[in-house]
Amino acid sequence: MMTETEQTMGGEIDEAALAEAYNRALTLEKAGDATGAAVAYRECLLLDPDDHGGAAIRLAGLGQGETPASAGDAYVATLFDQHADAFEDILVRQLGYGVPALIAERLGEIAPGPYRRLLDLGCGTGLAGEALADRAETLIGVDLSEGMIENCFDKDVYDQLFIGEAVGFLEDFDEEEPFDLVVAADVLPYLGDLDPLFAGAAQRMASGGVLAFSTETLSDEAFGARDFMVGPHQRFHHRASYVQDRLGAHGFDTLSCEDITVRRQEGQPAPGHLILARRR
Repeated sequence: MMTETEQTMGGEIDEAALAEAYNRALTLEKAGDATGAAVAYRECLLLDPDDHGGAAIRLAGLGQGETPASAGDAYVATLFDQHADAFEDILVRQLGYGVPALIAERLGEIAPGPYRRLLDLGCGTGLAGEALADRAETLIGVDLSEGMIENCFDKDVYDQLFIGEAVGFLEDFDEEEPFDLVVAADVLPYLGDLDPLFAGAAQRMASGGVLAFSTETLSDEAFGARDFMVGPHQRFHHRASYVQDRLGAHGFDTLSCEDITVRRQEGQPAPGHLILARRR
């Protein structure tokens, strides 16, 4: 096995050692040996500090590590690049995902627009863009996965597409004209702390603009004293009260917060919230 020093000097990941450690971790996790799995996942992090396999979030899900601020750029990009070509079939047809249509429906009831500039954070293959194409003059999409952006480009729904992480894009985007509609469908399950996202959105949005997004959640008993946590499927779950509190702290008024089924997970409904908020 490559040592940490050798890896740093060589600048390359020992793929064979990483695969062995990761598969060992998965096997131990499935066998119920959380302690043993944690040792193997930490080995993965030594071999791959950028964490393309999501070892850190798996550690948090096992209760064997601190909850990270996000799932990590390398992990999310790798995950979605791997599934880009089959994404819609898996998410929509197999898992029953319908958040973009729910956002479009709720916007029509509460804040129909029309809107001048729509920003779709985590646009994926463009499902939200397709659902909202008739509500805005200009559509801009951003996603970490190059594979997703390539598939999205083929649909010819957006005026501009960018490869990037949502919070970083909000911080670095160099156009001064604000957005009056920002959508983040299935983005928050990959973020823990929501302050950076809401702060960035507020900075880029026009006064009176609408932010529409989905979250996933758990029971109060599962959360305990926590406002957010990593669940058993390596996704972040948030309390609705925490989300609304952080929205208010960054200058948003909640227009609607409703219980939804985000999709199905192992045959069971995955509960969440659909939230619309207005920039003061």
